[in-house]
Amino acid sequence: MNLPTKLTFLRIGIIPFFIVVFYLPLFGINHYLLTAIYILAAITDWFDGYLARKWEQESDFGAFLDPVADKLLVGVALILLVSKHPGFLLAIPAAVIIGREITISALREWMANVGEQTKVAVSIIGKFKTAAQMLAIVFLLFEEPIGRFPTMLIGYLLLYTSAGLTLWSMFLYLRAAWPSLTRET
Repeated sequence: MNLPTKLTFLRIGIIPFFIVVFYLPLFGINHYLLTAIYILAAITDWFDGYLARKWEQESDFGAFLDPVADKLLVGVALILLVSKHPGFLLAIPAAVIIGREITISALREWMANVGEQTKVAVSIIGKFKTAAQMLAIVFLLFEEPIGRFPTMLIGYLLLYTSAGLTLWSMFLYLRAAWPSLTRET
């Protein structure tokens, strides 16, 4: 159990606190606290990978757990945001993002079972998607404009950008896996 793995577990452990803070009336400071919690979790996402590579502490368990923690945190944040702001504007990109994560997770598992997991390795598009997604969620959680900076509008734009990158990266993964998926056994 190295520090990068502990940081990943911390990210998972943050989720219940994130949910509690979302629903507790905290005298109008919920959005500040929610945003801070999410930013802390996002920082641990970057930091655990950085430390694992720098200290040469990468492990199969860490490689498994890190994307699970990311998907749990993003999925919970999107579900909470949709519950707070019901309607298609937020529900559509949230459904695209969550649906893609389920699809690609299943694809990676299947490709690993047939011994071709390297065909569906993480791409640079996925990194951009994750960055846009995390920033979008930060702005959507914060809600209030910062001076003239329209956080909600920027959050929506980034979330739709993330959903577009999500679909693009899913297409790339499926295209790479297509020969294996359609091969007759």
